[in-house]
Amino acid sequence: MNFTNFDYIAMTMALLAARESAEKYGEVPIGALVARGEEFIALAANQKEQEKCATRHAEIVVTEAASAILGRWRLIDCTLYVTLEPCIMCAGAIIQARYKRIVFGTKDLKAGAMGGFCNILALPGLNHYPVIEKGLLEEECAKELKDFFLARRQLHPAKKCARRP
Repeated sequence: MNFTNFDYIAMTMALLAARESAEKYGEVPIGALVARGEEFIALAANQKEQEKCATRHAEIVVTEAASAILGRWRLIDCTLYVTLEPCIMCAGAIIQARYKRIVFGTKDLKAGAMGGFCNILALPGLNHYPVIEKGLLEEECAKELKDFFLARRQLHPAKKCARRP
């Protein structure tokens, strides 16, 4: 991929928001930023723990903020930068918001809906298909998540999630 200097700055800002959210609120460190051209519109991170709501993913929070700032729900001239590949719920919101471009840091092989676990955008008949670019600051984004979950496992070693077969 040919990422621009602006792309690197935007993803770095999303990464910093993710880190701050993890440190302050114990959120899984995922950050997102919306830009229009080279103008920053909105910045957010996960808020699931803060708001006790499963749908408060960084992508949803930043999309709502950008829509409020721009006064419209169609974000056709905007790029969404996010540190982790969007999940199925967020991919649906991305399609609905009609983002021009999505740039994400690291793949999510367990829940990513843009090629990691599945690819929602491979479905025919959607009303919108944004450009997807992946791997921007991939190592840094992955490290942030790995470090967070490693620290969490060390604090709560007996806590295990039940998994379906």
